[in-house]
Amino acid sequence: MATAAAVKTIKRDFPFAWEGRDKRGMKVKGKSVAPDEKTLRAELRRQGIAPSKVKKQRAVSSGGKPTPGDIAIFARQLATMLTAGIPLVQAFEIVGAGNEKAAMQKLILDIKADVEGGTSLHEALAKHPLYFDDLFVNLVEAGEQAGALETLLDKVATYKEKTEALKKKIKKALFYPAAVLVVAAIVTVVLLVFVIPQFEALYKGFGADLPAFTQFVIALSKFVQHNGMFLALVVGGAFFAFFYFKKRSKAMREFLDRAILKVPVIGPIMTKAAIARYARTLSTMFSAGVPLVEALESVAGATGNIIYEKAVLRMRDEVATGQRLQRAMEATGLFPNMVNQMIAVGEESGALDEMSGKVATFYEAEVDNAVDAMSSLLEPMIMVILGVLVGGLVIAMYLPIFKLGSVI
Repeated sequence: MATAAAVKTIKRDFPFAWEGRDKRGMKVKGKSVAPDEKTLRAELRRQGIAPSKVKKQRAVSSGGKPTPGDIAIFARQLATMLTAGIPLVQAFEIVGAGNEKAAMQKLILDIKADVEGGTSLHEALAKHPLYFDDLFVNLVEAGEQAGALETLLDKVATYKEKTEALKKKIKKALFYPAAVLVVAAIVTVVLLVFVIPQFEALYKGFGADLPAFTQFVIALSKFVQHNGMFLALVVGGAFFAFFYFKKRSKAMREFLDRAILKVPVIGPIMTKAAIARYARTLSTMFSAGVPLVEALESVAGATGNIIYEKAVLRMRDEVATGQRLQRAMEATGLFPNMVNQMIAVGEESGALDEMSGKVATFYEAEVDNAVDAMSSLLEPMIMVILGVLVGGLVIAMYLPIFKLGSVI
């Protein structure tokens, strides 16, 4: 049973399932998106299909824009379909129809419509730069030119899966410190605003001086109550300004990237993550037959850290003049000796992709272990920090009672 072409329309707002017969009288069916049933039927007739049934499907969950994780899954599904011998257009039809996210389904069917109209796959992907970066497009183009699209898509899928897994580990590493600070701040504010005033009212009738620590906590509570809105605006404005300039100022991003590499515990994790990304991207690009100088251009943007990005771009310039990659890496001072030596072995043996792949695997495992170790370390630290904050406030409030007890 053949699968008909997707409907190429300007607006694709609703998913439809349809059945009909083609010019040869063969029964065909498929799923497409279109503004309405009338438009869909007209498009099908233009394609030589006589529709017998068109049914609007239940709208799938939009789930927002496609994420890098969605793209990684899409790459793996498409690679699997092509490896199984399914034609490209039909593979898009199957993958698109089976996707539960409306935005992702629309993206896939848009690409399918372009491919079906005669556009090459890499050109169709390049029309969506928000979701398919230069590395993805270049590897697909290399696969099309070499006649090994399924092999290159498999490499792309593997690369995307590993990079996304690494990103999740990094987010996990950064989540715990942020969670400690947020929880500590919330608990402290709740105690200062709601609990401390109750004790203050209780102690007003004591007729005696309160301990200095208790007076300090009460004064802090009053300050937070009277200036809470102002403090919230200042904190909110600070966060907004931070993320605003972080997004738009390259100088600030470079400062932050340089600073985070020097932070204890987190710094080494970020360094290992940057090296893992560098090695994984280099392995993927080089194994696809991309020339080293051209590959380093994509590698630079994939490191995830401006310090490493600028270093890789310097390395690219040196390699372009005839310098060995290993020597260029040593000159940056950012790569451990073990990494430099493994790259040197790869260059000498003609197996640079294999050796850089081994480096990537090693450092991905290092990041995983470091994140687990940090998580284990931070769990008791969370308890200690919260214990000191909460315990300190509680002790401050009970000190007058202890003092009163000693007097009696």
